Amino acid sequence: MEEWINSIMNEFGYLGVFLLIALENIFPPIPSEVILTFAGYMTLSTEMTVANVIFVSTAGSVTGAVILYGIGLLLDVERLEKIIDRWGKVLRLTKKDIHKADAWFDKYGPWTVFFCRLIPLIRSLISIPAGMSNMKFWLFLILTTAGTLIWNTLLVNAGAILGENRHKIVEYMDIFSNVVYVLIVLAFIYFVVKFIKSRR
Repeated sequence: MEEWINSIMNEFGYLGVFLLIALENIFPPIPSEVILTFAGYMTLSTEMTVANVIFVSTAGSVTGAVILYGIGLLLDVERLEKIIDRWGKVLRLTKKDIHKADAWFDKYGPWTVFFCRLIPLIRSLISIPAGMSNMKFWLFLILTTAGTLIWNTLLVNAGAILGENRHKIVEYMDIFSNVVYVLIVLAFIYFVVKFIKSRR
């Protein structure tokens, strides 16, 4: 995959960075750390600049996030209630559970969106519940852009500074990502067990 990413950026430059990062937000398995560090590295041997790469990659990231936000809007609470009416007994969910989750996101959603933009995998997916909860679009846009700008700035500059050694960043990010994935699985198991106990 890395060779494919590199070839696209070598051929299309800024447009390649924009498209890859937008795609990465919609399909999280595509590693943004590889895209951004290589884009930073490219600024050492091409006419691309760090500032422009950060700008283009942030625009691409926000574009992808807005698409997922729109998908979340299509899955709003009313639609979820209809799903619960039909499949609630099978899923062991009630409308009350949906409203609790929605209330939680209304209360903590803004900070959640901002901080999750700094966490692998979750950084993309957080846009969906933001849309589902009908979070104000302007607020979502500001917080998503702010979190994304920090993430992109760090990785693009790391690629530019480390140059040929940029792979070390990717290796460390892989370790960080694996830790995050384990924590997500553990958190999921915890909430499932807690939910089952509460139902009993």
